[in-house]
Amino acid sequence: MQITAPIRKVLLMNASSNIIFNYIGIFVNLYIWEQGHSIFDVTWFNLILFITWSLAFALGSKLLTIYTTRVLIRMTASCGALTFLLLTSLTLDNRLLWIAIIAVPVGIMWGFYAASQNITLSAFGKGKDFEVYFSIATIIGQTISIVNPVVFALIIKWIGYSGSFLLMFVFVAILMTVSFMIPPITLAGEKKPLFQNMRFSTVFSYPAIRWMVPSCLAAGVFLQFQGLFALIFTFSVSSDKLVIALLNVLYAVSAIIAMVLHRRLNISGGIWLKVGMIAISVGFLVALLQHSVFLVLSNILTTVGLFYFGTVWNSDQFRIISRHTSIEQARILLWREWCLNITRIMMLILILFVQDLNGGIFVALLGFSLVCAFLIPFFSQKGATAITRQTDRVEM
Repeated sequence: MQITAPIRKVLLMNASSNIIFNYIGIFVNLYIWEQGHSIFDVTWFNLILFITWSLAFALGSKLLTIYTTRVLIRMTASCGALTFLLLTSLTLDNRLLWIAIIAVPVGIMWGFYAASQNITLSAFGKGKDFEVYFSIATIIGQTISIVNPVVFALIIKWIGYSGSFLLMFVFVAILMTVSFMIPPITLAGEKKPLFQNMRFSTVFSYPAIRWMVPSCLAAGVFLQFQGLFALIFTFSVSSDKLVIALLNVLYAVSAIIAMVLHRRLNISGGIWLKVGMIAISVGFLVALLQHSVFLVLSNILTTVGLFYFGTVWNSDQFRIISRHTSIEQARILLWREWCLNITRIMMLILILFVQDLNGGIFVALLGFSLVCAFLIPFFSQKGATAITRQTDRVEM
């Protein structure tokens, strides 16, 4: 498995940032959950996060027309430092305001990081590079998912949340250091401004790329449902931080087994995508049984499904995007992120009304997520067919 030097550096950035993001994804959400066991509070945190993320992604893309990706990653690290500073020092009587203030720098951090990573990958990735990148990125992510939760669960038991928040400054400093090593990608040399020709019909001007839009909208629905309730299912099984950490290790090991099967079995990407969406759908249905064993099984199935989805779906989309010029890629990626996040945000608004895991609203949202999951292979196949037809016409 060969990989180019620039992509290797992007993977280094991915690894250093993943440690921070994994910690926030588990323990900051758990920190909020433990103070009231409220689905509303955790959802509110994620809602503010994704709204800020969407705006930050647009701002980050704009900043790349002036500065390089190195500057953006330094700003990402700075927002990480601000997040942990607020977690250690900020106290407010208004809990929802406190949660929102914490969520804003996290959203900015993820938005800037996503803008930087996407444009770098599009600039350097060619053909097979995408599948290699997403495969290795998954290995890195799952390794961190195994080590990170256990280590920080033990640290929190030893020195408490405040001590772990302070320790995260070390990893923020590592990310800041890595920012000096990554390729300095910029759109400053582009003649046309980023937001010129940003109309939907201009950016998505041919059939193959237009199928990306409904695919992203559908993906945003089930990704958000799975992402939020995977946390809540895990938190509902046990309140012990080490048990929660070990459950996350179990999910990571499941994804690694899925990755091994993906690499050893000679099966087309389209079939793997269908397998992934079936696993996610069965995982959603198993969650209806409510017992702790089935909640864990649900998370295992959806984790396996997400591996196949992420590897195949992302690779296919980036192959299409990489055919365009740098400024066109930036516009497509901006629209792509908005399409993903608009349905994520809509789902989070609806989840605010979920009181428990037995109510009609939860079941209705689960059913809607199921429908969206089954639509993904259909949209992807339509896009692939459109590319084939376009290629055949060019060759003729």
